[in-house]
Amino acid sequence: MTIIHDDLLDAARAELPGVVDLRRTLHRHPELGLELPRTQAAVLASLEGLPLEVRTGDSLTSVVADLDGGLPGPTVLLRGDMDALPMPEDTGLDFASQIDNTMHACGHDAHTAMLVGAARLLSERRDELAGRVRFMFQPGEEGSGGAALMMDEGVLDGVDGAFAIHVAPNVPAGIVGWKPGPTLASADEIEIVVTGRGGHASTPQWANDPVPVACELVLALQSMVTRTVDVFDPAVLTIAQVEAGTTHNVIPETARLLGTLRAVSERTRHAVWERIRRVAEGIAAAHGCTVEIDIVQGYPVTVNDPRFASFVAGVVEEHLGPGREFQMASPVMGAEDFSYVLQQVPGAMVFLGVCPPDNPEPFEAPACHSNRMILHEDVMADGIALHAAVATDFLARNGDLTPI
Repeated sequence: MTIIHDDLLDAARAELPGVVDLRRTLHRHPELGLELPRTQAAVLASLEGLPLEVRTGDSLTSVVADLDGGLPGPTVLLRGDMDALPMPEDTGLDFASQIDNTMHACGHDAHTAMLVGAARLLSERRDELAGRVRFMFQPGEEGSGGAALMMDEGVLDGVDGAFAIHVAPNVPAGIVGWKPGPTLASADEIEIVVTGRGGHASTPQWANDPVPVACELVLALQSMVTRTVDVFDPAVLTIAQVEAGTTHNVIPETARLLGTLRAVSERTRHAVWERIRRVAEGIAAAHGCTVEIDIVQGYPVTVNDPRFASFVAGVVEEHLGPGREFQMASPVMGAEDFSYVLQQVPGAMVFLGVCPPDNPEPFEAPACHSNRMILHEDVMADGIALHAAVATDFLARNGDLTPI
């Protein structure tokens, strides 16, 4: 069922120069967390003059813009996150970050710019829209839970469906990956502190060394996952930091482990929490040590509504062209705070391949969160068109996702 104009992708390509300029501006001046004043100002300036009802956040520098169509109907939300990562950039790009240890290494600059492009494109077609499009420009995706804060401020009020795009530098340019159901993992932070008794390194028998206990814990936790978690309902537990001691000849009193737990179902997530506690307490007790375990609950599993995800796949085939979409065989073990949105309204997040064409092996290209991550900017036209097509088709269906 073709609802949108045949010239949609051409119109998106016409928006591309301005979108690229905005993306590069954001890339040069990345900002972290929930306070992104320069980014917010750039978005507001880019939306100026469009027939939008714009408001900004109170607890964070968000932007919400509503476009009311010429006909009544449901409301569809399109989301773009805006924050960067606390890391250096080594791409060598002419528009590389000018801010020390801050980089748009996850494509949020492109997400924001594509959403602005979609707002411009849809504003030109306002009279044809049968409902409302809400543009959600969100700070604080990288660990700060900006989506939940925006929800507290009412971003989902009246929303009937939600859609987001995440760029994928390891997927061929212009290909859209999608998956029904669990699509990205939950993310929890695990901290374990083993306490023994300090002493001189030459007389360990007079101390109670927590370091070998911590080392044993690392190995035991890996075995626990492989022996107790269903491979078809997986979990990934990584201890990424081990801290102990101050010098070569002192046995420390404590050793600290810091890591992350990822899962794609709440059942497995909660089961592994309990097994971490059991393993850590048991091994520490066996060595006469004590242990403190802190599990900081992070983002939940990102679960795409199956009907909405299938609807988006059809939109891709209809408006970007045949052969442009593929159903992912498994979830991505990264995490997303768009998960909070999808807990409240039906919707989906998809992955848009942006691997540069001069890289013959996409899976060898620098990935998201790499200091050398780059993307093929021409593909942002596909992202603009996809945002617009999903919004227009959803409204034209009056939010009914029943297969046609």
